[in-house]
Amino acid sequence: MNIMLIGGGGREHAILRSLKKNPTVETVWMLPGNGAMESEAICTGIGATDLDGIAQFAKEHPVDYAVVAPDDPLVLGCVDRLNELGIPCFGPKANAAIIEGSKAFSKDLMKKYGIPTAKYEIFTELPKALEYLKTAPIPTVVKADGLALGKGVIIAQTREEAVEAVTDMMANAKFGKSGTTVVIEEFLEGPEVSVLSFTDGKTVKPMVSSMDHKRAKDNDQGLNTGGMGTIAPNPYYTDAVAERCMQEIFLPTIAAMAAEGRPFQGCLYFGLMITKDGPKVIEYNCRFGDPETQVVLPLLESDLLTVMQSCTNGTLADTEVKFADKHACCVITASEGYPEAYKKGYPLVMTEEAAACTYVAGAKVADGVLVTNGGRVTGTTAIAASLPEAIKEAYRLADGVQFENAYRRSDIGQRALQALK
Repeated sequence: MNIMLIGGGGREHAILRSLKKNPTVETVWMLPGNGAMESEAICTGIGATDLDGIAQFAKEHPVDYAVVAPDDPLVLGCVDRLNELGIPCFGPKANAAIIEGSKAFSKDLMKKYGIPTAKYEIFTELPKALEYLKTAPIPTVVKADGLALGKGVIIAQTREEAVEAVTDMMANAKFGKSGTTVVIEEFLEGPEVSVLSFTDGKTVKPMVSSMDHKRAKDNDQGLNTGGMGTIAPNPYYTDAVAERCMQEIFLPTIAAMAAEGRPFQGCLYFGLMITKDGPKVIEYNCRFGDPETQVVLPLLESDLLTVMQSCTNGTLADTEVKFADKHACCVITASEGYPEAYKKGYPLVMTEEAAACTYVAGAKVADGVLVTNGGRVTGTTAIAASLPEAIKEAYRLADGVQFENAYRRSDIGQRALQALK
């Protein structure tokens, strides 16, 4: 089995290692991959959004199966292009990936099909958005409609902050075309839960729940990032909550997409908030979350490739999806200054023990040396029988990851420990 894996970050590193557990996997081509993956796969350097380059590579190589991991190529129609070449893929087609590609689409979908979410308004004209903000409840949430690397969401604590956020998006093009339309929505309160799920368009099988830590600094201070660490399972996601989510959110979403002529096959990510009125959807993603994947997949006991193929083939109902009854913690080591300005190009050194359980996101090989090449550089994951043990072990192992200007939060998992008490 020869596999093409689109992407080149920590999420893709985790997917790569899980796929390689299947003994039938001979070759994995990474498009593009990164310098740290070169000993585990063939890294091509072809960009994840270079659909012409991806298609050409597929024509020239014996690709049996493709996994399209990031949001951009999915929304652009990478799966559609590869399917046209006769290559089966894990991931939704473009008409289904819109569930992440347009927040306006996903909010309207939820309203139409009665899926619980925050109240909202959609604006395409700045004056109307600013007029609405004069009387909108504060705090309020301002979202760029399109993809913005997880940074297009502003929680405005004051009316002035809301006006600034809307103006930045709509007038100043802070997120490019993604912000030409904005969604302004009700601020919800409660613990957040991330639930990734496998789906073949009919059946949905949730993965183990997780808790992300989005803020750059300890105690949830600082700017929003792509994620500074994760734990799984999430203690707020009880069996009772899980059952409500299945009946009120997961199954209705899959049915809604099918009814719209947009059957979703692949990994559908549910970003949830457990409010006093029950679970509500904050956001959908059309792919594996990052860094959630780095705690979820290490707990997967079933064969990932088999499960992925069942999503493609429509046989998920007959396929076992089993997770270990253990806990996982992932600690991100980032470049100081992320998510704003930071320096890169520093040698990245890992102990052998740390490297075995570290997924590398931002690195490249320069003059034969592995150096940092991003804001989030690595994610180090530990698995243990209890959450306190997993957290302690993840930090111990993360100490084996070193580079100049390295930074990590010191409190990953502490909120979850409080919940357990």
